[in-house]
Amino acid sequence: MYEKAGEKYFIVDGHVHIWDGRESNLKNIHGKQFIDCFYDYHKNLSPESEVWDYDTYTYYGGDRFMKDLFQDGYVDHAIAQTTVLREFYNDGFARLDETWDLTQRNPNLLTMNLAYDPRDEQAGLDRFKKAAQRYRPKGVKLYTAEWHGDSRGYKLDDKWSRTYLETCLELGIKNIHVHKGPTIRPLDRDAFDVADIDAVATDYVDLNFIVEHCGLPRLEDFCWIATQESNVYGGLAVAIPFMHTRPRYFAQVIGELLYWIGEDKILFGSDYALWTPKWLIETFVDFQIPEDMSDYSPITTNQKKKILGLNTAALYDIDVPGELRLPTDAGQAEAEPAIGAKEGAGLS
Repeated sequence: MYEKAGEKYFIVDGHVHIWDGRESNLKNIHGKQFIDCFYDYHKNLSPESEVWDYDTYTYYGGDRFMKDLFQDGYVDHAIAQTTVLREFYNDGFARLDETWDLTQRNPNLLTMNLAYDPRDEQAGLDRFKKAAQRYRPKGVKLYTAEWHGDSRGYKLDDKWSRTYLETCLELGIKNIHVHKGPTIRPLDRDAFDVADIDAVATDYVDLNFIVEHCGLPRLEDFCWIATQESNVYGGLAVAIPFMHTRPRYFAQVIGELLYWIGEDKILFGSDYALWTPKWLIETFVDFQIPEDMSDYSPITTNQKKKILGLNTAALYDIDVPGELRLPTDAGQAEAEPAIGAKEGAGLS
């Protein structure tokens, strides 16, 4: 829990990882390109005091993970995402077994999501069902730009992708996290396009589509889709560290998200270990849209509480202590509803 100026915030970090980018795990030059690109994001968007050395960054392990999130980072619960990248890494990028072990030992703190690639077709679907029986995930993390043999990406509304989404429904896996944001070398930028979110969100209304990185650099496209689709959410991972290097840019991003999709559909994620949650949470609680950016309303304390944890807690059925909850009508008197929530505002 984080407390500032008498206000208490229940923190759910919806986007964290334990990865292995060490040389011993690199399958080829592309694995090196990927972790180096991650490190460039880390260096360029972090305060100088928060920059790690490269070797630590490639693999930091479970002990540091737990300390940075739950001891130093104010996080009450975290959602660990699985990123495979099997074309680049010998044993996959994500440390699945290590993450699962921590989840088993700390179920009150940690939830682990799985991943799949629909291009594996039936054989992959059978493996996914078996993994789901073991791990009982509440969500999955998808990389539509991940390489697969000669393929350098897929669409969420492809035939096999739809089969996997239908299987998620059958298994009770409702939270579909999709990387739809800045490209990471050597992945292709256009394979992260947000357009395919539109069709599957319409067709699978019982699934929640969490668009990680809120579609950047396609923020406007994302907002138009998420305004129409009540089951599309925006994850702030990658966007939120711009508070440090480009605060007016972040003000524009959060201002647009609040205007279009509203305070109930924006989710905090540190993207650990790209960034550590401590400084992001402290900075966001203090952050305010500049007064001269008059297109946007000020961010209220209740809006920040929802974004920092309460929204993700609702998606994952995480118990929030009574004193950290908001009244059901919280924010109604102090903030305008998003355009998609206003009566008669839906566009057709």
